[in-house]
Amino acid sequence: MTVRYTGNGGIRPLYECVGRWKHGNKATCSSVPAVPLDQAVSDKILSIMKPSELEISLKVMHSINDTDRMSDKQWLLAVERAHYEADRAERQFMLADPENRLVVRSLEANWDQKLKDLEKAKQDYAAYRSKKTWVPSEEEEKDILDLARRIPEIWNAPSSTPVEKKRIIRVLIEDITVLSEKRCPDFSIGIRFRSCRVEHLSLKKPLPCADRRRHTDDTITIIRDLASSMDDYEIADCLNQDGLTTPEGKNFTYAGVRRIRYKHAISGPYQRNRQGISVAEAASLLGISTGKIYYGISAGKIPAKKQHPGWPWEVLIDDTNLESIKALYT
Repeated sequence: MTVRYTGNGGIRPLYECVGRWKHGNKATCSSVPAVPLDQAVSDKILSIMKPSELEISLKVMHSINDTDRMSDKQWLLAVERAHYEADRAERQFMLADPENRLVVRSLEANWDQKLKDLEKAKQDYAAYRSKKTWVPSEEEEKDILDLARRIPEIWNAPSSTPVEKKRIIRVLIEDITVLSEKRCPDFSIGIRFRSCRVEHLSLKKPLPCADRRRHTDDTITIIRDLASSMDDYEIADCLNQDGLTTPEGKNFTYAGVRRIRYKHAISGPYQRNRQGISVAEAASLLGISTGKIYYGISAGKIPAKKQHPGWPWEVLIDDTNLESIKALYT
């Protein structure tokens, strides 16, 4: 995977497989937000670098070293045995009668084989030595534990740059594998350290933008309960006073509460406690335009009221005054 920067001004880093670059949207590639993945790897590194974890690792290293010493002796014995066999074959060849060519050729072939066996034994021993576990001295152990106690402070210091953190990660980690399966809510992360240790992590996949901005069911229930006795301004104030926020962490507003009520079909006190009909309903009933209704209300010809300032007009038309109001517009 490679890094791609998205968002306004490229401020959102994203890990994306190279196949998307080569084949476009036809490729079945995965992308992972870089920030939560980087944080998960950083937390794992800091947890492994704890003094308690390192003390256990150092004890294991000493135990492995004891086993290595025994294996080292066995390898040395194998090299010495091969060396002895090669020397013996050489002596036998040197003592052979040159006149007996058949015996000489046989001893020479045996000597060549023993020399090859000796060379192979040395190469195998060198390969074994190259893979031996490094074991620190007592002074080095003390320095390692002292550094481990300061790792979180160094890592989180404002002066620590991303470049320096990447260098630390490259020293410790061989590679990181990210597996994203369809219909699985988590990313599977495998971290392979240079010590051949492997750690597995699970990281929640980020929700789609629409889901991240969706209000919780508890918030909708609270607004539904408050809407029976409060207007949108009062509901917003009540939610803010209780410390509730929107999914983006912002305060509730009149417009925001109104949108929530509209989306979830929550009727407010105006719809529940109406004493008259709306201006549009009155215009349809009288067969005139809404402009004439507003003019009639302002002129005092059509009775109307508002439950609160800023709320819609409620036209008070019923069977007792319907005919008289109609007569004004005929």
